[in-house]
Amino acid sequence: MSVTVGMISLGCPKNQIDAEIMLADLKKQGFELVADAALASVVIINTCGFIEASKNESIEQILEMGLLKKEGRIKKIVVTGCLAERYKSELAKEIPEADIILGIGSNKELGQAILKSLEDNEPYESYGEKTALCLEGDRVLTTLPFYAYLKIAEGCDNRCTYCAIPEIRGRFRSREMESIVSEAKSLVKAGVRELVVVAQDTTRYGLDLYKKPMLAELLKRLNEIEELKWIRVLYAYPEMIDDELISAVKNLEKVVKYIDIPIQHANDEVLRRMNRRGNRESLLALFKKLRSEIPEIVLRTSLIAGFPGESEEQFCELCEFLKEVKIERVGCFAYSTEEGTPAADFEDQIDSETKERRAEIIMTSQQRVVDEYNQKMLGKTLEVVVEGYDRYGECYFGRSAFDAPDIDGKVFFASEKPLRIGDFIQVEILDAMDYDLMGQAKL
Repeated sequence: MSVTVGMISLGCPKNQIDAEIMLADLKKQGFELVADAALASVVIINTCGFIEASKNESIEQILEMGLLKKEGRIKKIVVTGCLAERYKSELAKEIPEADIILGIGSNKELGQAILKSLEDNEPYESYGEKTALCLEGDRVLTTLPFYAYLKIAEGCDNRCTYCAIPEIRGRFRSREMESIVSEAKSLVKAGVRELVVVAQDTTRYGLDLYKKPMLAELLKRLNEIEELKWIRVLYAYPEMIDDELISAVKNLEKVVKYIDIPIQHANDEVLRRMNRRGNRESLLALFKKLRSEIPEIVLRTSLIAGFPGESEEQFCELCEFLKEVKIERVGCFAYSTEEGTPAADFEDQIDSETKERRAEIIMTSQQRVVDEYNQKMLGKTLEVVVEGYDRYGECYFGRSAFDAPDIDGKVFFASEKPLRIGDFIQVEILDAMDYDLMGQAKL
């Protein structure tokens, strides 16, 4: 009888791609994949270990599966991903519920580790070199069938003082362009219509392999793929967004007029302490240029509130910057002290209450920006991809080109004809509520 395996993957899309490659490997080896992990005999928890909240979520999932194992409902628990890599010396001692622990460089051992653990009932640990992490290969998509994430590089060289990613994932390393394009074509052939380009820093793509940034060239190659509808770029660092990349976003038909640019802050001193290379002036110039070159563009960013030493004046400067730039999509996180990072040893750490208050202030203020943007959408017709049907609201829902999967709002709409998931349709926007738009399909 085949071994049933279920996967719980946490964290970012880059981690999700790792999970999809592991699932494809297991399927090739004869394991039976189960959608509901709680119904499998072996549960793999592909963890996130980026910040405190994600670590806690990962540990809670392990402990929850541990209860099912005690009840005899599952046989083995496998822990992979960033938490396993980051805490390789402590995890086995602190969480005995885990039968198998694999660092990111040992993902290829997953199948043999499961069989060995089932056979001899002994703990299994392995931590290969970070560079052994497989960046390409067949995948079992865990997204909706019409879109997929496309990882173009792994690791990071930026060394932001608050971030543990370089220690967890290693140095930045790009994939060969031909490999990426080949994978993209295979995904499109399998029915994918939207590719979401990801890496720790997408704008650095190609610098190590080709001695110059090659994201714009990659977008041109992807744009040539027939049947592909949308190409979306996430995690584009501001200091490396050049004229060539702006031109690609502006002129390539399939590249949506949406770009995710994590800035983290807008005060020069805070940015310096974060080891970010930009400053307020360069950020203002970049956003001004993007608005000028691509008037319809929608921007997303991520911010950190309460970084060590952030004064009230510096926080207010960030708030004023946001009022001036009016970024349509914003995620703000209270600073998380991460052991092993330089910022964890900075003086003037800020108390949790203040950090959370500042993050809440930013998101409350951001709602006004969103409301203003949504009001401008009223009466317009947007192309929307159908994601599902809301039985309670008795309407369909989906995303426009200006909304990334999982992190942005939805478009809810009525339709006189039945629709399928993955259909691209025109929707007239009639109303808005919070982060979502509402409308009527024009068929």
